[in-house]
Amino acid sequence: MADFIYVDNSNLFIEGKRVSAVVRGLAMNIYDAMTNRIIDYDYTISFGRLHEFVVGTDQTQIARAVLFGSRPPPNDSIWKYAKSAGFELVLEDRNIANKEKKIDTGIVSAMVRDAYKRADLAKDTLVLVAGDGDFVPAVRDLVDDGFRVEVIFWDHISKELKETASSFISLNEHLEFLRLKY
Repeated sequence: MADFIYVDNSNLFIEGKRVSAVVRGLAMNIYDAMTNRIIDYDYTISFGRLHEFVVGTDQTQIARAVLFGSRPPPNDSIWKYAKSAGFELVLEDRNIANKEKKIDTGIVSAMVRDAYKRADLAKDTLVLVAGDGDFVPAVRDLVDDGFRVEVIFWDHISKELKETASSFISLNEHLEFLRLKY
């Protein structure tokens, strides 16, 4: 039995800042935070704690743990912390308008490729740490083909993604555990 883990760093990070804003009383609820672009600027996710939470204590069960995100500026060392926490990094350049591109499709590509080339249908679990409805078609196809696809995200996940996955684990009650402690 092994797990294949795919993390959409930006999606997880930004939405965690929104959840924290609600918890701290900066926004009335998650929809207020989303609509009015309210975030907790002090909230940062610890890559080490994220890896610990998603992977658990038995790292021998992990076939692959991949963190997808945008390539940082040369003087930014944030990704070295993710790598030292145990994540394989897949970094993409931002487009000319400084927008993040290719992350969701990169995750889907890696998930599907690993599922059909590396995973054992009877034993392995594909774990998606993201909440975007754009993942629904890939997750639906994998589940329909007999793969177990677990989704881990904040409670305001796409309803359709939550319902399509084999199972869902909420991060909301783990907000403080995942917080980077300085």
